[in-house]
Amino acid sequence: MDIATSLSRLLGPLRRAVLRSTRAAGELPDLPEAQIELLRALSAEGPMGTKATAERLRTSPATVSNLVRTMSSAGLIDRQTSRSDLRTVNLSVTTTAQQLLDRYDTASRTTLEQAMAGLSAEDRDALVRAVPALERLTAELDSHSAHKPGSAGRAEE
Repeated sequence: MDIATSLSRLLGPLRRAVLRSTRAAGELPDLPEAQIELLRALSAEGPMGTKATAERLRTSPATVSNLVRTMSSAGLIDRQTSRSDLRTVNLSVTTTAQQLLDRYDTASRTTLEQAMAGLSAEDRDALVRAVPALERLTAELDSHSAHKPGSAGRAEE
């Protein structure tokens, strides 16, 4: 099997396994990945409008609006109407959401450290060497999808 096929088959199950293990280890709520990505984007970049958030996540404004509706009622996102344009809403994470993200990050790091401790030294070294290449691969894929009309991002997975 070629590397592209192997990666394609592995990345989804790996991502889900990390998320499942993280939720269990941290006794965290079962937030969908799309909600976690939205929280991460808003946490990293500060308040953003729906359109800017959709562009950042490479998804549609309608998808962001649907996520925001659910997450606002759960107390995870604040919606503030712009003073200069009453049609514009700025989105930001709540303190509760930021604390939740911090708990996810801590539990994820701990879970991965424990799992990696069960691997051989050679496998751990291979993972250390793979991370920069995976970061570059992500950037390459993002640059290709940014140039295709109607391309959707991870938030819709």
